[in-house]
Amino acid sequence: MYFIALLILVVHLGASTTFARPGQPPIVHTGLGSIRGAILESRLGRQFYAFRGIRYANAPVGQLRFQPPQPVDAWNGTLDATEDGPMCPQPALDQSDVSEDCLRLNVYSSVIPGENVRIAPRDVLVYLHPGGFYVFSGQSKNNAGPQNLMDQDVVLVTINYRLGSLGFMSTGTKDCPGNAGFKDQVMALKWVRDHISAFGGRSDSVTLMGYSAGALSNTLHMVSPMSKGLFHRVIVMSASGVSQVQIPTDQIHLAQKQATLLNCTTADIAEMVDCLREKPASDFADTLADMFVLSWNPVLLWTAVVEPDFGQERFLTEDPTESFLKGDFVKVPVIAGITQDEFAGPAVSFLRNDTLRNELDTNFDKLAPVLFLYDDYPNRLNITRQLREKFLGDEPLSLNRSLQGLNYLFADSLIGFAVHRFVQLVSPHTPVYQYKFSYVGRYSFFYYPDDRTPYGAVHHDDLLYLLSIPSVAPIFNATDPESKTVERLTGMWTAFAKSG
Repeated sequence: MYFIALLILVVHLGASTTFARPGQPPIVHTGLGSIRGAILESRLGRQFYAFRGIRYANAPVGQLRFQPPQPVDAWNGTLDATEDGPMCPQPALDQSDVSEDCLRLNVYSSVIPGENVRIAPRDVLVYLHPGGFYVFSGQSKNNAGPQNLMDQDVVLVTINYRLGSLGFMSTGTKDCPGNAGFKDQVMALKWVRDHISAFGGRSDSVTLMGYSAGALSNTLHMVSPMSKGLFHRVIVMSASGVSQVQIPTDQIHLAQKQATLLNCTTADIAEMVDCLREKPASDFADTLADMFVLSWNPVLLWTAVVEPDFGQERFLTEDPTESFLKGDFVKVPVIAGITQDEFAGPAVSFLRNDTLRNELDTNFDKLAPVLFLYDDYPNRLNITRQLREKFLGDEPLSLNRSLQGLNYLFADSLIGFAVHRFVQLVSPHTPVYQYKFSYVGRYSFFYYPDDRTPYGAVHHDDLLYLLSIPSVAPIFNATDPESKTVERLTGMWTAFAKSG
């Protein structure tokens, strides 16, 4: 096992930029049709090409809802890919930016092949976004801006995949076998394999980079028979698919809960799924909050499932832990790690809210197994009492007394244990570079409520130095104190994408 020290200076690898048609909107030609993009500017002023909102699968609507994605049809003329496509259905302030026709991806490259232009193909980073499998997207304007990484010599791909019940509902029957969102990711990776050369990328050098739900996805791709041969390195940031959660063959209880919320029958599974296919996609987004037990918990509600065999191509054929234990996985180089303070936000939110704090205090035996993801364990009551004694003690919960312990409980149960277990399982078989991100800049996903200073290096904070997330932080210029961390992190990640 190898360890990355985040304080080691990484030499910035600059390069000149070659444009196929200087100053003009770029057009690439793929086997599906021609695509027009836009010219954008990186964090340090380097021009690059952006092709956004490209369909990689047909819209999963009507009878295709809850089913595996279907390859996108070829088109005539030139596809306009100058703006982001819509997010997959989720609660959003701007519902005009949300659509079930959301299976889109973005491609960014500072060089593309052109007439009389010869370039050396570049390594590819494919980013799978976080969001618990129910929110966020690969859009450049919201959660996955390319400006930081485009100062490096790499081709970046960001994707959307179906979310919530639309992406991960599973009934254990052929009506809805599950894992549709993961199969979307596989379809996107096949698109990259088949078409990334048109954008200057190497189809034989693809690195999966995922955060939280995206990282969990990446570890599952390592054991999925559907994903073999589609990637060559993996970056696992703050999650994995081998946690204390036991992977089921279905989540029929969630399907039935969704059906009840949308006034569909639960007596007959086929009729229930047919009814849910007829509901507007917005209904699923509008009822998302009601799917959770308490205040958007458990954070990991939908999971992968080990699909029963109905003759379909299955994303998972056995529990991922079993696959890793047997050494039955794609043995590629791995980066894996966590942030220093991970899930401080939920801990503070519970402790500062009198209602939530009292609810957790009074019903800890009932709620802890749900919040900390061991509700299906037969000895959960004994586990709960040990956790309470170890992390929180017998005194009533309070912000000052309980914050550190509750933070550790959330961080270890949702992130830390899963990443540690993943590293232990794969490191005997393949190189693993493990890290802990502890840099605290001026911006964060979570601040102390009283003085608006960052709590620490919390969940998602390291993303601010890899991608542009305008709702949380500006794009850092060369003189900002965060600039060196941007250079180091993007430099290390892209160096790994090139050589492992």
